[in-house]
Amino acid sequence: MTTLSIADLRQQAETLTADLPAGEPLDAMAVALIELAVAVSVTSLDRAAIAASVAKALDAGASVEQVQEIIALVSGLGVHSLMVSARLVLDAAGQRGLIDAAAPLDPERAKLWEQHVGDDPFWIGFSEELPGFLDAMLRLSPDLFVGFFAYCAIPWASGTVRAKIKELASMASDASPTHRFLPGYRLHLKNAIQLRVGRTAILQALDIAAAAPLHSGTA
Repeated sequence: MTTLSIADLRQQAETLTADLPAGEPLDAMAVALIELAVAVSVTSLDRAAIAASVAKALDAGASVEQVQEIIALVSGLGVHSLMVSARLVLDAAGQRGLIDAAAPLDPERAKLWEQHVGDDPFWIGFSEELPGFLDAMLRLSPDLFVGFFAYCAIPWASGTVRAKIKELASMASDASPTHRFLPGYRLHLKNAIQLRVGRTAILQALDIAAAAPLHSGTA
C-alpha cells in the first residue's frame, strides 16, 4: 500500500506545470468556489466552512446557480466508491465463475458503451487514469453505468461556472487531506493544463486543498 501525502500531490503538480507560464492568480470568486468545493465534499462536510464559503462566493459575485453547480460537481466524489471497487468486484466474481470478465460485451452493453464512451478523447484520458473501471462497471451493472454518466454530466451541462474553475475545484477536492484520490486528482490536473490554466492558479488551488477542513463528523 502506498501512502500519499499532500506534499506528494504538490510535487506531481509542480513537475507537470514546470514549463507552464505563471498566468493570473485566481480571482476572489474562483477562490471562494474552490473553497466551497473542498468544504462541501463528502470527505469534509464542515457546516461552518460551507456556510462561510457560500457567503464568500455570493459576496464575490457568484450566482446561486454557480454555487449549486459547484456543490453538484463535488457531490460526484461519491462515485469514487465505484471507481475503486468495480474492478475488484469483477475480478472476485470472475474467479468464482460468476461472471466471464473476458467475454465480449452483449449487444445491449456494446450499444451503451458506444453511446457513452466510444472514442471520446475525455473518456480515453479518463480510462488511462482508471484502467478497466468503465468496462467493469458496465459488465456489473448497466443501470449504474448509465446513471454514472447522467449524474456526472449535470454540472457540466448547466455550464454556469467556467470549465477551468470546475477542473480546479475537482482537483482540489480530490487532493484534500482526507481524500487524496490520485487518479481523479491527476485527471483534473491534466484537464486544467489542457485548458491553459496557469501554474499560479493550479498551485493556488492546491493550497486551498491543503487547508481544507478535516472531517470531524456531521451531526
